[in-house]
Amino acid sequence: MARSDLVLYRVDNHVALITINDPDRRNAVSDAMSAQLRAAVQRAEADQQVHAVVVTGAGKAFCAGADLGALGEAAESALLRLYDGFMAVGNCTLPTIAAVNGVAVGAGLNLAMAADVRIAGPTAVFDARFQKLGLHPGGGATWMLHRAVGPQVARAALLFGMSFDAHAAVAHGLALSVADDPVAAALELAAGPAAAPREIVLATKATMRATASPGSIDTEQHELAKRAELGPQAASIMSPEFAFRLAAARRK
Repeated sequence: MARSDLVLYRVDNHVALITINDPDRRNAVSDAMSAQLRAAVQRAEADQQVHAVVVTGAGKAFCAGADLGALGEAAESALLRLYDGFMAVGNCTLPTIAAVNGVAVGAGLNLAMAADVRIAGPTAVFDARFQKLGLHPGGGATWMLHRAVGPQVARAALLFGMSFDAHAAVAHGLALSVADDPVAAALELAAGPAAAPREIVLATKATMRATASPGSIDTEQHELAKRAELGPQAASIMSPEFAFRLAAARRK
């Protein structure tokens, strides 16, 4: 039976704090966690008293990626279930902040990038790591990295394996700032929309999505990228190379 506490939710001063909560597994994304994350985001959107959302991880990690065991058996439909939580963050109508308190790897990096703003803790590491696992990027990672850091740095991350500590993430635009307590810093930043009329907050985010690339909405671009990556990622999972690297990762 799936645990019911893989995602924690609380509201304070018009801000929903959503915490992915499997610290013993460094908050690796499973189907159950992904579904609970989507439900938490939808709960925040439905609550008229919530004006902003902060997402963080329990323990020392933000999110160490997708559950490798689940990926080893995944086809396209299973991948979509794993993506569902961070896609909910990406599609959220409210302002979203990722308080990246530790490593954000693979799908964990996707979760961080799905937020509007990222604040890095001193031990944060942003690492795509797809190529190291013999895995094609997925979940719209190619589009989100291009959007966050530009084409050259996105290529350095996805083609050359570049990762970013907290200060490098800020230097390249992947994070807004570094804070000793990223959750506290995120809640402080969220006080802005928390104090504003909710309808203005929602309308401003919607307009920014529409004007980021006139003629389309940025969530539509994310969906197109996710779909473009899905087939190649599913095929890479079935390769002997991925099976070998997956087995090696499990032994560590």
